[in-house]
Amino acid sequence: MKLDGIREKVFLDRYALKDKKGKLIEHKPEEMWKRVAAGIAQNEKPAKRKFWAKKFYGVMDDFKFVPGGRILSGAGTKYQVTYFNCFVIPSPKDSREGIVDSLKQLIEIQSRSGGVGLNLSSLRPRGSRVKKVNGTSSGPVTWAGLFSYATHDVVQQGGTRRGATMLMLWDWHPDIEEFITVKQDLSKINGANLSVCVSDAFMEAVKKDKDWNLVYPDLDDSRYDLKWTGDMDEWRKIKGKVKVYKTVKAKYLWNLICTAAWRSAEPGLHFLERSNKRSNTYYFEKLIATNPCGEQPLGPWAVCNLGAMNLAVYVKKGKFDYENFGLDIKVALRLLDNVIDQTYYFFKENEKCAKEIRRTGLGIMGLGDCLIKMKIRYGSKESMSAIKKIFETLRNNAYEESSDLAKEKGSFPKFNKTKYLKGYHIKNLPEELRKKI
Repeated sequence: MKLDGIREKVFLDRYALKDKKGKLIEHKPEEMWKRVAAGIAQNEKPAKRKFWAKKFYGVMDDFKFVPGGRILSGAGTKYQVTYFNCFVIPSPKDSREGIVDSLKQLIEIQSRSGGVGLNLSSLRPRGSRVKKVNGTSSGPVTWAGLFSYATHDVVQQGGTRRGATMLMLWDWHPDIEEFITVKQDLSKINGANLSVCVSDAFMEAVKKDKDWNLVYPDLDDSRYDLKWTGDMDEWRKIKGKVKVYKTVKAKYLWNLICTAAWRSAEPGLHFLERSNKRSNTYYFEKLIATNPCGEQPLGPWAVCNLGAMNLAVYVKKGKFDYENFGLDIKVALRLLDNVIDQTYYFFKENEKCAKEIRRTGLGIMGLGDCLIKMKIRYGSKESMSAIKKIFETLRNNAYEESSDLAKEKGSFPKFNKTKYLKGYHIKNLPEELRKKI
């Protein structure tokens, strides 16, 4: 395949294999696909490796399936880099040592080409007493600047690009106003994305024009150092003391978020409570943050194992090829499942989490081009029907292949059939898929 212009530049800079001196070894996508396919197929039984390498190559050919960038750049090489695009690390312990530990984790991940999501709600508000040094805290927004600087100025991934970080704060945190507005000063936190974690209770308060308390654990509570992790629900479950720092109108905060987003394009919003309620992993994992682009909420030490089906490629003479789309989805899912075993792990916690859950993130790209080729106007009723059918095909084939993989290789270790089948999305699957699970 001949690439030109910006497409060629991006491929050669970011994804083509280079030797230790930076000299190009690969010059076209076919060479990359062959390397990736052979590398990922090493997870198969020896007698089947050539078969699956051919299948994996075929699904990537013509960019039908585009694995995550870290898979494309790292798979089949001898470099100790991750194949996962993104990671979520635990919220920092509320201490200088805890914050530096989180910074070390972020730098290690970023240096090996991964992006990082981090929730800073565990850090005490600005102005809080720090008894051991007879001082006051600068608050999570100041520390956010440190993580931003490390991402933007310290780490150069593969020598060609900056890292990516998502920093999040819950809607109840006393420093939420500062967090919402900080990016209106263009000199601050320009190396990380910011998002507010939104609860159902906050949205109800906005809807009903109610007061909203900004709260944090009472630092005099003897359990604080040992038990506080940034999860206010868990803190309240153990009857931890909570201090109200300020009461505002929920609509005031909502308007502040909207105004900031209009002025500086951030912060984003993530309905993290809703994500937890609807997660397939609800019965064993607490989602605490998202990856840098926000598409996947994850628990501590969890990873993004991403890939996208290129919808535009499946339109032939104005018709969508659902049959081959479904077949390719199954091959793509198997490829992503193999990534979990083939990638290099530099934190044992990541390996444990990834292999216990075996999460895959199979999505789409090229929807707009797909609809144009089908001569369907984006946003029309006809487009809604087409999109529904495309995504049903994606969902059904992905879950079907996942079930077949479980039968062949064993279920993921955290699988509990009774609890899994009670999950929000699983309850809404077609009955034949539920039976297969």
